[in-house]
Amino acid sequence: MPEIQTESPSQQIETDLRELAQDIVRRAMAGGATAAECVVREGDEFSTLVRMGQVETLKESGSKSIGVRVFNGQRTASTHSSDFSRQGLDRMVKSAIELSRITSEDPFAGIPEASQLGSLSGDLDLYYSDVYSLPGQERIAYARRAEKAALEVDPRLKNSDGGSFDAATGHKILANSHGFVGEYRRSYCSVAAVPIAQTEDGAMQRDYWFSVARSLDKLESPEQVGKIAAQRTLRRLGGRKVKTAQVPIIFDPLVATSILEHIFEGVNGDSVYRGASFLAGKLGEKIAGDRVNIIDDGTMVGGFGTSPFDGEGIPTRRTIVVENGVLKSYLLNTYTAKKLGLQTTANASRGLAGTPGLGPGNYFLQAGAKTPQQIIGDIKDGLYVTEFMGHGANLVTGDYSRGASGLWISGGELTFPVEEITVAGNLKDMFFNISEIGNDLEFRGAVASPTLRIDGLTVGGE
Repeated sequence: MPEIQTESPSQQIETDLRELAQDIVRRAMAGGATAAECVVREGDEFSTLVRMGQVETLKESGSKSIGVRVFNGQRTASTHSSDFSRQGLDRMVKSAIELSRITSEDPFAGIPEASQLGSLSGDLDLYYSDVYSLPGQERIAYARRAEKAALEVDPRLKNSDGGSFDAATGHKILANSHGFVGEYRRSYCSVAAVPIAQTEDGAMQRDYWFSVARSLDKLESPEQVGKIAAQRTLRRLGGRKVKTAQVPIIFDPLVATSILEHIFEGVNGDSVYRGASFLAGKLGEKIAGDRVNIIDDGTMVGGFGTSPFDGEGIPTRRTIVVENGVLKSYLLNTYTAKKLGLQTTANASRGLAGTPGLGPGNYFLQAGAKTPQQIIGDIKDGLYVTEFMGHGANLVTGDYSRGASGLWISGGELTFPVEEITVAGNLKDMFFNISEIGNDLEFRGAVASPTLRIDGLTVGGE
């Protein structure tokens, strides 16, 4: 005999919110809208920062909010609220309808066609209740343990910007007037440490490390996080400038993601249709080296950028953005796809109100075969970048110049720390000059890259 499942109070609330989203859409349509969509979000957040063993901040909050977007022909308007009373919701819907009568027309406005809507089936492994299972004192202990482990590594680690522990859960519902209603839950937790090292002459350096996961079980131990944070900080002590030179540069995975983000900005449909990207008009053309394969995949089980549907209710998918250096696809939502005469790639992202924007699914550079050590070992003189400062990329021209610090490579070895330098070049050349890609792809967010070697850049120093 099958087991009969009764609804828990939280499941009943979910059902109510799902019905509420559909009801708001019905009310908007009854009020004269030609199309409408409603988003409901609720969530809980916890964060604590422990500094030198003492709790410095402790935040815990829950939130619930709702937004509606209505269309009046080709006019559109949206409103949002955290007031769930009948009067509050009536006011929200009425305001949106009134605003939609006075906004300017946009021939590309609208929700997706009904045939495009849907949701991935099956468990995408996005939600674990265990991120909230620890009592408050144990959450604080996670932060304290990470900081303590970092400071115990070496006597030169005398201070700290803290150890932290964060946890969050979220629940999102989307409904629209084509009959679509979808929902999903996500969870997240992280632990981090930021130790500060000091030499006898008073020079100080800081660095950090962190672990992030959907489930507490998958989080690295605070002790491991603290130890790596300490090692990363200590290797920066004694940093110095180097002479200006054009040398091979290796980007550690955390900074390599910034190169990938520049490509995302370049293939973002919004930048493309406005002509604000140097990749506009380049579909089907070679834009990077042969080894470069970039994928956006919103369907990966457990991924930080995974969801069953995008911000407009279109099932997420896997899109090959760059294949063997050739630009295969832009990343689009319904609006930018219409503007460019293309089809959406299900990359709509949205808050409670306003027009959907664009966001990555799990967006990554495919790993290569070499270990980071092998890539470093091939370099006679070069720079291993561990941190960038400031923003110095012009997406229209491709000009690139950023402050950096890292480690100097000599004879295939990391030799001494380097600071107060700049790395300069042009993005158009940089993508072609990616000459090695590491085998160390690891997701610590929705965007991920392995270690990269890029040739032809100038290191600006003395």
